[in-house]
Amino acid sequence: MSQFQVRTDLALETREKFEEDNVEIKGVRVEEEFRQEHDIKITTMVIETENGAKAMGKPRGTYITMEAENMDCQDEDYHREISLELAKLVRKLLPDQKEPLSVLVAGLGNREVTPDALGPRVVDNLLITRHVLKEFGKYAFGEEEVHAVSGIVPGVMAQTGMESQEIIRGVIEETSPDVMIAIDALAARSTRRLSRTIQITDTGINPGSGVGNHRHGLSKETVGIPVIAIGVPTVVDAATIVSDTMQTLIHAMEENSHLSALSTGLNALNDMEKYELIRELLSPQLNTMFVTPKDIDESIKRLSYTLSEGLNIAFA
Repeated sequence: MSQFQVRTDLALETREKFEEDNVEIKGVRVEEEFRQEHDIKITTMVIETENGAKAMGKPRGTYITMEAENMDCQDEDYHREISLELAKLVRKLLPDQKEPLSVLVAGLGNREVTPDALGPRVVDNLLITRHVLKEFGKYAFGEEEVHAVSGIVPGVMAQTGMESQEIIRGVIEETSPDVMIAIDALAARSTRRLSRTIQITDTGINPGSGVGNHRHGLSKETVGIPVIAIGVPTVVDAATIVSDTMQTLIHAMEENSHLSALSTGLNALNDMEKYELIRELLSPQLNTMFVTPKDIDESIKRLSYTLSEGLNIAFA
């Protein structure tokens, strides 16, 4: 049973799985807020205890999930509202410090693979200020307080031969930022959340974990400074799509008197048995496949502008 896990990077979906099984998680506090005027739902989940962290399979900390059904639409005004909300949420997780911060933004992922290019694209659109401040000072921007923002795209191990953590730690040692923002593409359990959900957390991130390619983590413990991770799900495991289809089929057969007996047999399987059946049916050709929407190139382009605008507002 311990090997049966829903493949998702979203803490919200992990919690939903426990709710479906009617399991209460102690040490996890959840608050929900719905911005009706903008059709945005914000869920804040705080893992407060080690037992809660063990049950969730995630480190202790704050996980904020912003869901917007129309995030994938070509509506610049709506994306502006999302950017404003993102800026507020990022500021909420920043370390308490009165003077302007030095911020390192790391765009994780592979620029050559569209679903994984979110991080690099966000850094491309950022307002980088550190070099200007070092050369001309804060008055070059006409402001009393300006955060020093720098950016890096460390690439992936297949391109550099180095872990992202190794590259980023070297940059941190040289530039001494106060906080790091890590941007990465995630994997979701539900197809309806693809390109429509943003997760912000103060616990850091494990690059590549969404597709089972676990690399060294980026967190305060590993790089020495607070790490705020921002991610958007762009892929879903093929097995989860088959699982959802099987569940829809079972419901359809239950409503059909001729097929109700067959649905009873399938419905008698628990989640682990269904997963094992699906894995056997998919193996070996499809069990490692991840699926992404056909218009992912346009989605990544829009999302990269939305996230970079949110960061520019947060540190302007």
